[in-house]
Amino acid sequence: MPPRLSRRPENIISESETSTTIATPTAAPKRGRPSAKAKEVTAKENVSPAKSAGKKIKKEVELLEDEDELRVQALVLKTTRVKAETVVKEEDTTKPKKAPAKRKIKAEDGEEDEGADDTKVKKKRKTKEEKEAEAMPLAPRTAVDTLKKLMHIGAHVSGAGGVQNAINNSLHIGGNSFALFLKSQRKWTSPPLAPEARDQFKAFCLEHKYDAAKHVLPHGSYLVNLAQPDPEKADQAYSCFLDDLQRCEELGIKLYNFHPGSSGKNPRPEAIGRIAAQLNKAHKATNTVVTLLENMAGAGNVIGSTWEDLRDVIALVDDKSRIGVCIDTCHSFAAGYDLRTPEAFKKTMDSFDSIVGLSYLKALHLNDSKAPMASNRDLHANIGTGFLGLRAFHSVINYGPFQGLPMVLETPIDKKDASGKAVEDKSVWATEIKLLEGLIGVDTETEEFKKEEQRLQDLGAEERKKFQGQVDKKQQKTLDSMFKKASPKKKKAKKEEEAEDDSDGSDGGCSH
Repeated sequence: MPPRLSRRPENIISESETSTTIATPTAAPKRGRPSAKAKEVTAKENVSPAKSAGKKIKKEVELLEDEDELRVQALVLKTTRVKAETVVKEEDTTKPKKAPAKRKIKAEDGEEDEGADDTKVKKKRKTKEEKEAEAMPLAPRTAVDTLKKLMHIGAHVSGAGGVQNAINNSLHIGGNSFALFLKSQRKWTSPPLAPEARDQFKAFCLEHKYDAAKHVLPHGSYLVNLAQPDPEKADQAYSCFLDDLQRCEELGIKLYNFHPGSSGKNPRPEAIGRIAAQLNKAHKATNTVVTLLENMAGAGNVIGSTWEDLRDVIALVDDKSRIGVCIDTCHSFAAGYDLRTPEAFKKTMDSFDSIVGLSYLKALHLNDSKAPMASNRDLHANIGTGFLGLRAFHSVINYGPFQGLPMVLETPIDKKDASGKAVEDKSVWATEIKLLEGLIGVDTETEEFKKEEQRLQDLGAEERKKFQGQVDKKQQKTLDSMFKKASPKKKKAKKEEEAEDDSDGSDGGCSH
């Protein structure tokens, strides 16, 4: 693109110079009509794209019938300058300008920020049909007042693009509760909650009748370990944790679920004490949010794999109204708490009530288990396909004390497409929500229930076999290791025994 004229070229006479020339003529003025040359200039001026300056010059030329030839020549030069500038401007507008770096295309619908250059290449907009298809619910949301019992079942949905989007994602699968991350759970620090996102979240909750204080269950960052003994790392974890609690209160959310943490190589009681101390500090810095300890599967040195761990943390929390528990069915089973039969389920829940207290139970994560009981492996399976089975979830869904609590699916939804690439299939959650709602009040001895129970078990048979084999192999390896450790001792004892026998034989056999 040719550069704009930033200064006057030397071969063009300025207005001031033209005035000077006219003021000091070198020849006597000749009166009469304009010359043919002047008329030609006038004709060109009429078709020129020059703006107000050009029009003014045209008018002046037309009125010069009695002016001298020198004045006409000066005006011709002036007209030439204006025309040159106009041509340059026209060339500038024929080529697209480079958009300023700060002008970005909006992520939503390909619309640009206000004031962005129109020539910038825009993101392809989705058609009306594509938008409608994406927004179409995969399953109708069951109105809670039509349920036989008030069970608020949903899933952990995405809040990408703003927390307000989680509501539409929950509606999409027919959920009556939902979980989400309030920020990136892969970063220690994130930008503040956008006021627009906050306001839309609240408005959408009201519009679609989600009680943010009861049925929205944010999940804490996996990075946070409140049992961290290192002072610097502990402060980092606390800051990230507190930021989430403050976001909860901005959004009107009252429940917040998190993993208690890991003791590492440190004594367990000390780790429990650090968790409680961080919670007390966070509770004083906030007003309403209730922090929920999630029970764990028991791998490594994690806190929370036993009811006693949860009890001990709660005992050290000052404000008991600000602490609670979220039970994960997969984690419970992996930690050794059986839920598979009505009798086993009752025994497990009775033990929770006696050790922790049902009054502290505020939410549930509904997941089947790919690994067998007491494997200490956190491997979520789809409902009814794992080692827990459909009967366990029938007990969960029909347990009176769970009524009104948010029940959140964290089951796998990754499926392979035709090319073998893993893609999310949210219809899995939509189907599971309806499956679980359909268990309310159902007789487990009916042929229909038994048929569905077997169908789901058949679907997960290969996966259960795989992980059972891994557990069996690990157990055998442990037994072999124990045997190898015991072998040297046995060998030593055997040698000592043989030495004693030799000594006795030589003494007895002496012929001296």
